[in-house]
Amino acid sequence: MKVSDKCINMIKHHEGFVRKPYQDPIGLWTVGVGHLIGDGKKLPKEWNKEFTDEEVDNILCEDLERFEIGIQRLTKVSLTQSQFDALVSFSFNVGLGNFQSSTLRSKLNRGDYEGASNEFPKWRKAGGKILKGLVRRRADEKALFLS
Repeated sequence: MKVSDKCINMIKHHEGFVRKPYQDPIGLWTVGVGHLIGDGKKLPKEWNKEFTDEEVDNILCEDLERFEIGIQRLTKVSLTQSQFDALVSFSFNVGLGNFQSSTLRSKLNRGDYEGASNEFPKWRKAGGKILKGLVRRRADEKALFLS
């Protein structure tokens, strides 16, 4: 399964579309649409440039492929396109390792779709602080998952 254009647009909306490297809310070096540069702790010289829209879209497509494969591997129940999209967006933001160990995944793999959907809002912190942007993103992901 591949993400829909709706999912890509939602991820772009929440992550932003930035052509120059920047530090995210917890200080990690990022570019494009939430692409972590290396380990995020330093900015390599070759990444210190302005990227074209096409380069940013290509980086995003490469990044999304890893999350699409990860969600398929870690999910044991059938998913609608909307559920798949929501889970890819979620894991794109929190990481596949966090998704793998989450209560959201456990409930989902037991077939408790409603219970899984209620886990999205719990993932609203970065650096130990509740972020309004994450509150909005999780609400959008939950709504997409339930649509």
